[in-house]
Amino acid sequence: MDLGLEGKNAIVTGGSIGIGSAIALGLAREGCNVAINYRRHDAEARGVVAEIEAMGRRGLAIKADVSSYADAQNMVGTVVKEFGRLDIMVCNAGINWDGVIWKMTEEQWDTVINVNLKGYFNYNKAAAIVFKDQKGGKIVNISSINGLRGKFAQVNYSASKGGEIAMTKSLARELGKFNVNCNVVAPGMVMTEMAEGIPPEFLTKAMDETVLGRFATPEECADLVAFLCSDRARHITGEVIKIDGGQYM
Repeated sequence: MDLGLEGKNAIVTGGSIGIGSAIALGLAREGCNVAINYRRHDAEARGVVAEIEAMGRRGLAIKADVSSYADAQNMVGTVVKEFGRLDIMVCNAGINWDGVIWKMTEEQWDTVINVNLKGYFNYNKAAAIVFKDQKGGKIVNISSINGLRGKFAQVNYSASKGGEIAMTKSLARELGKFNVNCNVVAPGMVMTEMAEGIPPEFLTKAMDETVLGRFATPEECADLVAFLCSDRARHITGEVIKIDGGQYM
């Protein structure tokens, strides 16, 4: 199915590994030029750009701290200058630092909120300014089912992911009249590099929660994001779409 994304320009935060790299490559396969940001994975970021360029698209990797407001403004400005326009913003960069609340430190709380929630604000705002002026654009924020249901020992993470959902719904209300669609993709367990380090007993528990008996792949998340970034989803905004195999319903 042709999604009509040929020649569109996108930013994917946290695009060097995991779900982010799958989204970046998925958008490139649909015809987009894609810029990614990353914090630590230099070699992986270069590899993603090389794959994007091998598809005949333009790729760009920018090392930027998503929790930095200035870095976000600079990155969006650079992409608009390099690509000529920005059409799609996918916020995906995130971290977790788990602990029950009676043991959670202020640093644990602040670090996760600054990356996961402030980071999304930084890039959503920078994109919203561009999209408002050009009267068009797509914002997709990658949250989690744990932002809908809460999760033991993840007060900080669940709060940040719930905040992303509320932020996106507000953005949809504010930007709808400017022809900007704002949606959330909320994965359950996805088999990424991060998931491979989870103790087997926790993976088994998560698997038991699903009704399909399997975890999502990063590529399946990327397919959903690409659809939401297309005009085939032009009448969808303010929605939270779970991709979790029935893990939470």
